[in-house]
Amino acid sequence: MADNARTQSKTAINEDKIWTKDFALICMANFFIFLGFQMTLPTIPLFVQELGGSDQLIGLITGVFTFSALLFRPYAGHALESKGRQFVYMTGLGIFVLSVASYSIITSIGFLIVMRMVQGVGWGFSTTATGTIATDLIPPKRRGEGMGYFGLSGNLALAFGPALGLTLVGIISFPQLFLIAGSLGFVSFLLSTRIRYKKIEASQHKATTVKFDIFEKSAIKPAILLFFITVTFGGIASFLPLYATQKGIEGIGIYFLIYALFLMVSRTFAGRLYDAKGHIAVFLPGTAMIVAAMLLLVWLPNSLILYVAAALYGLGFGSVQPALQAWAINEAATNRKGMANATFFASFDLGVGVGAMTFGLIAASFGYSFIYLVSALSVVTSMLIYISLLFKNGRTA
Repeated sequence: MADNARTQSKTAINEDKIWTKDFALICMANFFIFLGFQMTLPTIPLFVQELGGSDQLIGLITGVFTFSALLFRPYAGHALESKGRQFVYMTGLGIFVLSVASYSIITSIGFLIVMRMVQGVGWGFSTTATGTIATDLIPPKRRGEGMGYFGLSGNLALAFGPALGLTLVGIISFPQLFLIAGSLGFVSFLLSTRIRYKKIEASQHKATTVKFDIFEKSAIKPAILLFFITVTFGGIASFLPLYATQKGIEGIGIYFLIYALFLMVSRTFAGRLYDAKGHIAVFLPGTAMIVAAMLLLVWLPNSLILYVAAALYGLGFGSVQPALQAWAINEAATNRKGMANATFFASFDLGVGVGAMTFGLIAASFGYSFIYLVSALSVVTSMLIYISLLFKNGRTA
């Protein structure tokens, strides 16, 4: 009896274990693809300027990337359940690697726009798949905590990627930078071949084709909230390096480093807090910090304020994003986890894309500082929607 009890206890512990070999591999693969992506994040606007592009074109080039990813996420979500995790993930990684490497031979804005659209397809496939793969590998009871740890892999890349990209672009040429970024994506591709993927589960019911099945309705609430928050990211990714340069403020690379470090700090407690008390414990405090960060960027008198804004943005976004993702996944049926991830990341893409394209017009008409005032108002909108959901659903949303 005692042996049987010990065996059952050991089995239960193993079932609740997060850090398995496959989970470590997906985290490493995610780190390298995000590192390659984050290296291009602050350098693409500089590359567009070198090609003779305007603020509106910078916003457009960011926007076409995110909208391209958005359009293909629903297909990726379906393919995850029909063709399997490995097919979708490795296809996305392959497209990403080839598109980023192609930037090394680009000499015109038109060609860059086309390849940014191609990169968006690869990004849409790979990030939709990787979130679903991580979900498969994390015990349901520890999903908030596990998604927080998984998010750390992207945060570590963010800690080094933008600063590394900005440093390298001052030493080497843009073509060399893009080849390095593509090579990092190829490392992710190699790691992806070593993962044991969840097999596709056959449905108990005969599948029927549903027209316009492009989102998972159970994930709509967190996705809408995320949209208004990620609008801010469009302004930071596309225009903050240019804004800081215009104001004569140095340290934009340090901004991204501090942002990433505080994202990682948030992962140490926000996921567990979500698992214990739900999204109500992290959403409003997190969004309040994001609003404060945006208002500091409106002011932005010196590097110190830039760094404080980075810390607040990192803590806020790092708390809110994994909580919303866990909320979206937990509400979905087992055979709809892929579509829930697709819906969630589609809202992320839409927010970034709308933000970048809108802020390109705002920057041209009102200046860069106005971007961050509009960003703060967007996050306040998300907070108001969340509060209305709490009251409508008896504080359970």
